[in-house]
Amino acid sequence: MKSFVVFSALVVVAIAAPQFQQPYQPQQQYAQNQVIPIINQRTDVGINGNYEYSYETGNGIYAQERGYLKNAGVKDAEAQVAEGSVSYTSPEGVPIQLTYVADENGFRPEGAHLPTPPPIPEAIARALQYIQSQPQQQYQSQQYQPQQRQPSNFFG
Repeated sequence: MKSFVVFSALVVVAIAAPQFQQPYQPQQQYAQNQVIPIINQRTDVGINGNYEYSYETGNGIYAQERGYLKNAGVKDAEAQVAEGSVSYTSPEGVPIQLTYVADENGFRPEGAHLPTPPPIPEAIARALQYIQSQPQQQYQSQQYQPQQRQPSNFFG
C-alpha cells in the first residue's frame, strides 16, 4: 500500500511539472553583471518643449520617441503629446513591436502581442443602439431637506 501511494505521488509530480513546447533560446546570453552596450543613442531637446530621442542596445532593444506641445498657447486646449515605438525580443524568442501615443486622450498602445477584448455580443450591441437612440431625460435632483423639530421637554 505504501509503495502505491509513493508511486502515485511521483506520477502526480511528473504530470504537474511544467512542459515546455519550445526550449528557451535567447538571442544572445549576457551574464547578470555584464554591461550591455548601447550601439546608438540620440537625444534632441528643443527650447520650446519639443524633444526626440532614440537608442539601440546590444541585445536588440530599439526605442524612439518624440514629444511636443499641442495647441500651444490655447487655454484649456494645450496638451503634451508623446509618440513612439519600442521593439525587442521576448524571453520566448518572439519579436515584439509596440507603438504608442500619449496625449489628452490618454495612453494608447498598439501591438500584435497586446490582448484585445472579445467582440460585443449581438444582444448587447442592439441594446446599446436602442439606448443611444432614445432621447435623454432630464432628472430633477431631489435633495433631502430635514424637517425642523420642536424642542421637547424630556423630563416633563
